[in-house]
Amino acid sequence: MVKKPTILFIGAGRMAEAMTAGLLSSHEEKQARIIVSNRTNMMRLDRIKKQYNVETALNWPDVLDEADAVVLAVPPHEHHEILGKLRKAVSKQLIVTIAAGIGPSVLEEALPDSAVSWIMPNTAAQIGESISLYCKGTAPLTEFQEGVLQTLLDSIGRSEECTEDEILKLTAVTGSAPAFIYLFAEILTSKAIEYGIQEDKAERLVKQMISGTSAMISQFGSPASLREQVTTPGGSTAEGIHVLEEAGFEDLIKKAVEAVNSKS
Repeated sequence: MVKKPTILFIGAGRMAEAMTAGLLSSHEEKQARIIVSNRTNMMRLDRIKKQYNVETALNWPDVLDEADAVVLAVPPHEHHEILGKLRKAVSKQLIVTIAAGIGPSVLEEALPDSAVSWIMPNTAAQIGESISLYCKGTAPLTEFQEGVLQTLLDSIGRSEECTEDEILKLTAVTGSAPAFIYLFAEILTSKAIEYGIQEDKAERLVKQMISGTSAMISQFGSPASLREQVTTPGGSTAEGIHVLEEAGFEDLIKKAVEAVNSKS
């Protein structure tokens, strides 16, 4: 019988909950024992315990020895304190962070010789549709740890292994760009409402347009080719594209990506 891992989440935010839900919905042979800890929001911790029927802990060091893997599901600024505590207590555990800007090099500086990994999911993890970037540290993972890491990745969608430097450069493209698309949807909806369309209808139409567009890209692969198919020379769509180009749309998107990466 394959051993089922014990996974300890330090932090009980949206991404920890998404992973928990995904792990519990996986095939029986891939399921894990889950312990979720949180020291600030007790109401949230209690809800997660009741909703998902998982174990919870107020003080994660008390259950650290039981864990095969530890997922640091806390903001970047909280890592220093937690890593300091882990350094004194960690032994065989795989340490995984899902925080922006906290790569394996940061983890290994605090936890020499530990098996570490960095996963950068995006907001679609909440529905199991994330494209998660990940990388591993220099210390080799055991076969069991490799399996645990893949199970975590599979729990929230698809994944792509990258170097640490690639993840830093792609943070905006896969992690923050969904917010750009949400903003685009907001603006389109607002403009439709200005034209007298009822709000619920406008929202429904924009959502389906974006969903269908995403499906077209997934099926046919080339955004440039698809854009050309829609943009008849001299037509109305071409006029709209012209306005975007004149306003520097391409440069704005590139600057937004650079700003996100610089901040992270």
